[in-house]
Amino acid sequence: MNLIIVDDDPLVVNSLETIITASGIDVLAVGYNGLQAVELFDMHRPDVVLMDIRMEGMSGIEATKEILKIDDNARILLITTFQDDEYIGAALSLGCKGYILKQNIKGIIPAINAVHSGNLVFDSRIVSNIKSYSQRNINVDLSERELDILLLVAEGLNNREIAHKLFLSEGTVRNYISNMLTKLELRDRTQLAIYYYKLKFGVDEEY
Repeated sequence: MNLIIVDDDPLVVNSLETIITASGIDVLAVGYNGLQAVELFDMHRPDVVLMDIRMEGMSGIEATKEILKIDDNARILLITTFQDDEYIGAALSLGCKGYILKQNIKGIIPAINAVHSGNLVFDSRIVSNIKSYSQRNINVDLSERELDILLLVAEGLNNREIAHKLFLSEGTVRNYISNMLTKLELRDRTQLAIYYYKLKFGVDEEY
């Protein structure tokens, strides 16, 4: 696997490069703003883009939009020190594969691996905020158990992991997910996770 790192703080870039290289992942290039992110992606076509959201000039959100014009299958993992709902909503609206907080050093490599595998990844603290927000403000046509499973799908857990966490059989989890897909008229678990996050943040507009 290979990736590019883009962040406007050189110290963060150096730290991330050290951590990622030590894990055996090939860092093809590094950049320090959104424009460089777009140029580096077009040049290297990496497996994953690890990119900051708030940068001078072209932001990570704007860069994401341009990268996805080049390749709509690009796997982009956004990193930030902020938990602003507007950024999560923007990332989802565009099609980012993940959103993780910089403070979560231990979670960066697993997040990169998950995004590379095609899964959606959101920092557990963000997921916790979403669950709290949804329970207070969103009336979803799903049972409490379905909502529990939906949250775990959004965290990137597979059926076996969900079954273990909720003390259910894998078959029961599969049935729940199948029923939710039918009920919500969605194709697969990735769409299910995207649907959930978009619903929570009310993402309908284009960014």
